[in-house]
Amino acid sequence: MKTFSAKHSDVERKWWIVDLEGKTVGRAATEVARVLRGKHKTIFTPHVDTGDFVVCINADKLVFTGNKMDQKIYYRHSGYPGGLKEITARELLAKKPEMVMSLAVKGMLPKNKLGRQIFKKLKVYPGAEHPHAAQQPGTLEV
Repeated sequence: MKTFSAKHSDVERKWWIVDLEGKTVGRAATEVARVLRGKHKTIFTPHVDTGDFVVCINADKLVFTGNKMDQKIYYRHSGYPGGLKEITARELLAKKPEMVMSLAVKGMLPKNKLGRQIFKKLKVYPGAEHPHAAQQPGTLEV
């Protein structure tokens, strides 16, 4: 019996749409990362990008559990001395709501070339409108 290893030509990509209204950030991010990676398919191969495209809408209506809105802090660094910036989850959700979901999913993907390639298939929008209607995305329940 031979082990099946998917090739780039074997992969059929679908488009999925996820409505994030009222969803918890981490629970939604795990499902989105699973579909982006391709783990929901029978042809999943760890070193090949077998995943689908995911369009997330209503990112501004995400929720955090507990006191994470005020206690969770996102950090970034400019590269210069003293360049560490920090912002709370409440402030980030108000300024750039799509970044909350993007950062949550990015942390769940592999930290290599494959992970960066997979991350490009994630599209996050703060409102209900998105420019991917031509791809006829199916609805993904999380």
